[in-house]
Amino acid sequence: MKLEMRGQMRMEQRMKLAPHMIQSMEILQLSILALQERIEQELNSNPVLELAEPVNPESPPVETEQPPDDISVDERDLVVDTDNNKVKDFQRLDNLGEGFQDYMGQAGTFHKRIPSDEPDPKLQAIKNTEALPLSLHDHLEEQWRLVEAKQPVKKAGSLIIDYIDDRGYLTVRPELLYNKDKHDFTLDDLKKALELVQKLEPTGVGARDLKECLLIQMAQSGEDMSFESKLVAEHMDELLENRLPEIAKKMKCSVDGINLAVKRMSKLDTSPGLQVGRSRNHPVTADVIVESAEDSDGFTIRLADSELPNLKVNKYYTKMVKDTNVAEKTKKFLQNNIRSAHWIIDAIEQRKNTLLKVTRAVVKFQRDFFEKGQLYLRPLPMSKVADDVGVHLATVSRAVSGKYVQCYWGILPLRKFFSGGTEDENGQAHSWEAIRAKLQQIIDAEDKTKPLSDDKIRKKLAETGINNLARRTVAKYRKLLNIPTARFRKKY
Repeated sequence: MKLEMRGQMRMEQRMKLAPHMIQSMEILQLSILALQERIEQELNSNPVLELAEPVNPESPPVETEQPPDDISVDERDLVVDTDNNKVKDFQRLDNLGEGFQDYMGQAGTFHKRIPSDEPDPKLQAIKNTEALPLSLHDHLEEQWRLVEAKQPVKKAGSLIIDYIDDRGYLTVRPELLYNKDKHDFTLDDLKKALELVQKLEPTGVGARDLKECLLIQMAQSGEDMSFESKLVAEHMDELLENRLPEIAKKMKCSVDGINLAVKRMSKLDTSPGLQVGRSRNHPVTADVIVESAEDSDGFTIRLADSELPNLKVNKYYTKMVKDTNVAEKTKKFLQNNIRSAHWIIDAIEQRKNTLLKVTRAVVKFQRDFFEKGQLYLRPLPMSKVADDVGVHLATVSRAVSGKYVQCYWGILPLRKFFSGGTEDENGQAHSWEAIRAKLQQIIDAEDKTKPLSDDKIRKKLAETGINNLARRTVAKYRKLLNIPTARFRKKY
């Protein structure tokens, strides 16, 4: 076997994305809030990039107010005169400096004092700073430190709090927590501690199941809920199965009494821990606003980018690059930053144009939705919008990712308008979103004493023209809408 090294030339074509193209795709995919953060990062990292102050052409020019003639020379404002050799102005500066030194020598050490009626801006900023969110575990620990109990019980209570989940339920049985080799408390101490933990706020915390959670809340309620407590304690399974007539027969009461008890229990919280440790919803800001035009039947489409700052490249650094006296290393640094600044400005402008074009295409194809509502949402593939706008399919996908549109029907994700669907017997297209909205409408209008089964809902949809749906498809959409079966929707 012979090994050798040879030089060889060949020609080939490769697709390689330039850095500014990658940056443009990243900017296009950002939401309005993420774009604001990105601009802030660029302003902090790029010295040649700065904010462009909006200029109001109607604002009058600022005129310099001339001092009256009767004011002495020392009391006048120091304005450097450009019409002479400035000798008098520099003499005034020297006189001011001498007088200021004499004054400081007589006054002693200078201490800055803030008037009592003027608030300290730093102190105000600290007061207005939002506190860190308190978790359920920390909330319970703070209360447990104030509970008066013996030391073994206190240790057992701290252990129980460690095993309470975010919903407020104890995830482990107390018997499994007890280990005589590791802990210096008894099983009785653990049971006493559990009783004390279940008295902490929020009410119902520390329960082992839903039944115990409801009983704790009713026991600590200020109202008389003895009937409801008996109902939950003895007939919880029948209650969950919505077998109210059987419960009424066993408790020797009317169904109306059971319904009244269920109505009173509806104010109880099945997940009390979420009152404290509830995760915050992310803010949603519209990227595009679609409004009905007042002078026509069309719509006006505009970007909600009034909070976005205008960017520009500093002219001083642009002139410095052309200066022959500047070092080459400095020039190279400035050229890279100027190039990066132009890229980010062009990418933001391209994002605006692409988002407007995509939204105009969506409004054109989904005009019935913007005029009439959810039931008139049509199937719309992204490829159709891409062909209409004249861009690639991936560009449309990036443009609608994480974007929201504000219209008469609320703030909706822009991706909502792209969905599949089916056709009815008349050839009319219906999107899956519209079919789900129609299903919700049918269930809302049903007789709750005789709720519709999935098969009857399918027949109701067929009466409206949507006759190619299977019963399991109806059941799937009903579950997606968090609608229970007919047995649980029944009202007695």
